[in-house]
Amino acid sequence: MASEVIAQTEEPRVTYLNAGHTVKSWLLTLDHKRIGLLYLFSISVFFAIGGIYASLIRLELITPQGDLMSADTYNRVFTMHGVMMIFFFLIPSIPATLGNFLLPLMLGAKDVAFPRLNLLSWYVFILGGSLMLITIMTGGVDTGWTFYPPYSSIYSNTQVTLAGVSIFITGFSSILTGLNFMVTIHTMRAPGLTWFRLPLFVWAHYATSLIQVLGTPVIAITVLALAFERTLQIGIFDPKLGGDPVLFQHMFWFYSHPAVYIMIIPSMGVVSELIANMTRKKIFGYHFVAFSSLAIAVFGFLVWGHHMFTSSQSMYAGMVFSLITYAVAIPSAIKIFNWTATIFKGSVSYDTPMIYALAFIGLFTVGGMTGLFLAALGLDVHLHDTYFVVAHFHYVMVGGAIIGYLGGLHFWWPKITGRMYPEIWGRISASIIFLGFNLTFFPQFIVGYLGMPRRYHAYVPEFQVWHILSSAGASLLAIGFIMPVVYLTWSLKYGEKVGDNPWMAAGLEWETSSPPPPENFTYQPVINHDAYEFENVKEIKEAAAREAALQTA
Repeated sequence: MASEVIAQTEEPRVTYLNAGHTVKSWLLTLDHKRIGLLYLFSISVFFAIGGIYASLIRLELITPQGDLMSADTYNRVFTMHGVMMIFFFLIPSIPATLGNFLLPLMLGAKDVAFPRLNLLSWYVFILGGSLMLITIMTGGVDTGWTFYPPYSSIYSNTQVTLAGVSIFITGFSSILTGLNFMVTIHTMRAPGLTWFRLPLFVWAHYATSLIQVLGTPVIAITVLALAFERTLQIGIFDPKLGGDPVLFQHMFWFYSHPAVYIMIIPSMGVVSELIANMTRKKIFGYHFVAFSSLAIAVFGFLVWGHHMFTSSQSMYAGMVFSLITYAVAIPSAIKIFNWTATIFKGSVSYDTPMIYALAFIGLFTVGGMTGLFLAALGLDVHLHDTYFVVAHFHYVMVGGAIIGYLGGLHFWWPKITGRMYPEIWGRISASIIFLGFNLTFFPQFIVGYLGMPRRYHAYVPEFQVWHILSSAGASLLAIGFIMPVVYLTWSLKYGEKVGDNPWMAAGLEWETSSPPPPENFTYQPVINHDAYEFENVKEIKEAAAREAALQTA
């Protein structure tokens, strides 16, 4: 009698991705990982809108005559580019996506401290973003993303009030996220995970959360006061009504300069993870790198006056702000030095995340060094409101924040999806972005130093060659940004399935399955070693054992 063969079917593993398939299960989810993906999709849409505006700006500036659009239209285009990119992409990019997805995993927790508050923060973000889209559809704003009065409070006939309400609402999303992260880090760490065993990504997000919670209310009050003045004619900033326009600048930059660090510190946290894991070395000077994140956050609140050297601010106040601005370079330099020392004699893997990490170090160094030019009182008078400032800002924000974001997205993509992206396309894309970025923005240092003001839609013909180079670089940059959208989307279905730890990286998030189960861990992690102890990585130990066995045989 032939034995009966019973087909054995493997039960599909429950992950956070297949735990529910309905739209409702996503829109009402309390899972921090799903909320991170909701943010990922949302900010990608806003990034695309901001990118379209950037393309229009570069098209306009190919010729010096300003013949593509009127001056008024150009004002609206560069304003909406800045607003969309800063408030709806750069600020939430890493904390809301990678931070939401990874922080509980890195802490060995099941979720953030307040899951419902986490979901609420996404809905608040979507509400603010929707109002900004309505602002665009009803004519946009022409004041520049800085909204300086009295133009914004009296003369502009665009949708300043609606845009201000949008930013006011979106600020609450940032505050709720920061508050949630701080409580989570304080109270939900796994047993044995002391402060100085935390990954530097967590330290970076803790410092960022401090700025989000303490600084964001100031910009909320500022835009609310602007809305009151615009609608009720209350004299706060308008000198005609007894107000002070410089007061607006003080309040605006008190938040907006620390906001630069909301964008860049999380990116620094990502780069620390990339460098440690791609060199198989513990970060050199771990404690200095950790505390430098806090130092940058604290100094960030003390340097807003360097944006106002050409206002009515006193020379002595300017000297103090100049000195403190130079001081903030110290903790930033500590990070660069320690990352470089970590790479030195490391076992470096030049995969896509590492290419982004190296690009970050180079581009952020240029951005930081040129920031020192603008911190010098006399030199700032010459460079103030020129394209030099535009180039410096983009070297920090695009060369720093976005490069770090892309590096992190590629590094944790296998953990997020359970599949690997095509590595060769990742390297090509990263190289194109690096080349395109430098071709776009380095000429702007030169044209700015030569005296071209920013925000002008027409210029003298001798500047045209620099703008043509910038526009050519922007085309290359756009191709580089579109490529990851294509191959990452492709990898969702066709990408190679990977194990739990394809990079053989250190960190709690790599000890759970890819993609993780809804509860993150099927056991309670207990930590008994420092961060980046690679000898504790299971796959590395197994590979070393296999190598030893082969040598013995």
